[in-house]
Amino acid sequence: MRIPISTKLITVTILILVAATGTITWISSDYFEKKASEQVDIANLESAAAKAKEVENIVSSLVDKTRVTASVLMKDTSDQNAASNDFEFNFTKDKNFVSLEILKLDGTAVQTVVRRVKEDVLRPYNLGSNYIINVRSWQKFPIRNVAQGNVELKNASYPKAPAMITIGIPLIRDAQGKITHVALADITLAPLEKPFTDPSERTQYLVDRYGELLAHKDEQKAMARLNVSNNPFVKKALAQKSPQYQTKFIDPDFEKNYFGASVKTSFGATVISQTSEETILEVSREVRRRAIFVAGSAISMAIFFIFLFSMTLTSPIEKLADMINLVSKGNFDVKARTQVKSHDEVGDLAEAFDHMTEGLKERDKVKSLFSKFHGSSVAEDLIGKDIGVGGQSKDVVVFFSDIRGFTAFSEKRSPEEVVEMLNEYFGVMVKIINSHGGVVDKFIGDAIMAVWGAPKSSDRDAHKAVRACLEMRRALEILNETRIGRGQPPINIGMGLHAGLAISGTIGSDERMEYTVIGNTVNTASRIEASTKAFGADLLISDTVIEKIGEDFKTELAGAAEVKGRSEALKMFKVRGYRAEDGTLVEVKTPYSDYEAEAADKVKVKAA
Repeated sequence: MRIPISTKLITVTILILVAATGTITWISSDYFEKKASEQVDIANLESAAAKAKEVENIVSSLVDKTRVTASVLMKDTSDQNAASNDFEFNFTKDKNFVSLEILKLDGTAVQTVVRRVKEDVLRPYNLGSNYIINVRSWQKFPIRNVAQGNVELKNASYPKAPAMITIGIPLIRDAQGKITHVALADITLAPLEKPFTDPSERTQYLVDRYGELLAHKDEQKAMARLNVSNNPFVKKALAQKSPQYQTKFIDPDFEKNYFGASVKTSFGATVISQTSEETILEVSREVRRRAIFVAGSAISMAIFFIFLFSMTLTSPIEKLADMINLVSKGNFDVKARTQVKSHDEVGDLAEAFDHMTEGLKERDKVKSLFSKFHGSSVAEDLIGKDIGVGGQSKDVVVFFSDIRGFTAFSEKRSPEEVVEMLNEYFGVMVKIINSHGGVVDKFIGDAIMAVWGAPKSSDRDAHKAVRACLEMRRALEILNETRIGRGQPPINIGMGLHAGLAISGTIGSDERMEYTVIGNTVNTASRIEASTKAFGADLLISDTVIEKIGEDFKTELAGAAEVKGRSEALKMFKVRGYRAEDGTLVEVKTPYSDYEAEAADKVKVKAA
């Protein structure tokens, strides 16, 4: 039964859609996270506002106590006994007071009117009443702000001393309403610390108008008088004109996201409340983790089923891929339908593949035949385009070679011996021509005609042709050693090269065509090869070849000759060697590269 691929794909798609429910779950959890963030943001601000109100009440109470106690202390000058009894009740009995002093303001001068210190509070720390004087110089209390009618708070906690805050309040005004006396009270930190000790997921603390901690959930931080004004959120909160501020920020100490809220009090201090996003959103993230787990399970099941279905596709496709690799290497005897049994589109593909390999096999046979008769590059050129009679002018290098004394040799031997000798000789020479990018145009008896630059050309055609001739010189020496070892006579050859324009293409009729190169360049190359007899050399090249190869080869002028078909004498050169990559000249000479000159038909050597 034929099962279409579309049916398989639909089945897989359904499984993927089932897994997509995980995406819906993700969106839901994301929405839940956003809503939770909004609620936390609101709750954070409300909590900060509640703490600010609580702090406001505590500070107001402390301010009232300070004002009453300071007023009692001022009465010392008029009624010593009454003031002392009232002061004892208000100051000494109140466990929050550590010290109280009244300052008189006279222009820029500040004068201490009276100071009272609970030495019993300082004694456990080995401190005396002078410690309060030191605190004033250390903390640089903003008395001028108090003189302008403000209530000021300043952390007065120092190492190895009691944790305190200093409260500064206006105390006495003159008839014009100008403040003449202020009171400074050092009070234990406990009253302000109390609102911030409640267990909570929030971190809440109190800072003064300069960003210095007044109270903190971690009492050690408050006692260390940490300045947090560089915290990005605190910095913005202190700069706000509005009493309330909230935003999301990254805490530089922990590099985590926080929800921040701030509320300013009437006396300049600010309550900061910050909540870690990680802690608050843990519930929503747990929902997301569960959703991911469910979605992952669904996807895993989908992958399993997709794998099972894909096996019915990938297995035959992989077999086809292996067979395609075999075809690419020239093996056209593969049968895909015998290995692919599926009755679907892949099965149809296997049948089409078999039809294709049959066509490629026929094409390869044609190409192989073309290559044997015309060379691989010519065969590829002919197969790659429509075949028709015609040609084009190309700049080519034409090669001719001929066996010396071949006529006399063939008369004394059987046809089988002659053919055997030619096949062995041609096999060596044709291989060299092909390896250097040349194309064998034709065999004319014992002669070889080859060309460089048709059908494909390069700017190194002349160099390749000359190097091929030098390699043929060496190869002939090796071949002759083999022949002599077999008791056979050695072979002498002549080679000629000429460069110029020629017509390259197919000639003949629509019924019989031949790919070749024709023109005066071809005729001249043939005459140069014939001139090797007259100059006693196995290789001669024309001056047009010399122009192309430059100084890359070792050449010498052989002479000039009048050849049939040319009105002017033709200069010809012997090639002695080539220039190696390091610039040195390598001579290529064999016992067969030079011989005694003799008269040649169609050639008349011109006297020097």
